[in-house]
Amino acid sequence: MSGPSISFDGREPVDTVLAKADAAVKAGVGSIWLACHLFQRDPITTASVLLGRHPTLDIVLVAISPYVMHPVHAAMSAATLDEFFPGRVSLCLGAGAPADLASVGVTAERPLAAMREALTLCRRLFAGETVVFEGERFAISGRALGSGMCAVPLLLAASGPKMLRLAGSAADGVLLSAGASPEFIAWSLEQVEAGDPPSDFLRCGLVYGLVDSDQALARDRVRGVLATVLRGDHHAHNLALAGSQLDQPKLRASETPEALITDDIVDRHAAAGTPDAFRQRVDAYRAAGLDAPIFASMRTPAQIAALATALNGSE
Repeated sequence: MSGPSISFDGREPVDTVLAKADAAVKAGVGSIWLACHLFQRDPITTASVLLGRHPTLDIVLVAISPYVMHPVHAAMSAATLDEFFPGRVSLCLGAGAPADLASVGVTAERPLAAMREALTLCRRLFAGETVVFEGERFAISGRALGSGMCAVPLLLAASGPKMLRLAGSAADGVLLSAGASPEFIAWSLEQVEAGDPPSDFLRCGLVYGLVDSDQALARDRVRGVLATVLRGDHHAHNLALAGSQLDQPKLRASETPEALITDDIVDRHAAAGTPDAFRQRVDAYRAAGLDAPIFASMRTPAQIAALATALNGSE
């Protein structure tokens, strides 16, 4: 993937998505990571539109959950996009957000086993195999993809130690969650290394990025997303490693959670500020081991352009 990478969360109307994608390509962005959140815009449809609209753009489907989309269907979608747009599509699997799954009455039972099976099935289908597989959750009885073999990179969104090790052993790359501190990134990648990843393994992480000449304004624009993300139980270790002082139960109960996200927490868990401050944080994330920060939280074309300009070293 060439050029910076950014993510879209699927919550915005299509005219906004198109305007942001146009601005991203103009600014030199090489890939857009399209999130899959239930009841929001469908990333596969969006991918087909953006790939056709922008010939230089790569797309990553993130993070498709085998609890709501069978791995065969996920592989079909990615392989079909790859057939139309060769070499420009990647598939990232993930268990899914618990609140999303609960909203449709789904419980992510035995996620490690389910994700291992999903990765195995997608890998074998992408290899062009006629697959016979009988797993704990999924089964295939001698079928192959109609599109045949394809070279679609397969990533895993992971946060816990066992899932991180699975990414290292069974995927082509890992995607770490947003709101992570550089310290948590480094710890996470140590778990990935325990899975003995290949030499071309891709280490990616979502990073809330916002650039503005006004440091305070840049921080303010990411407080809301950090207040939502950092309330999760799995971020307790992230907060502890960063030395962040945040009362998670109080955050979850608060009617004004953004007020609990101090400047110090923003600075430890995002890359938001003036161009110089932003670049320093990006350097910290790269030093922690990220090959590719995936910048999130930009809501306007102007914010995307400002971030790309800062990455290029100009202001």
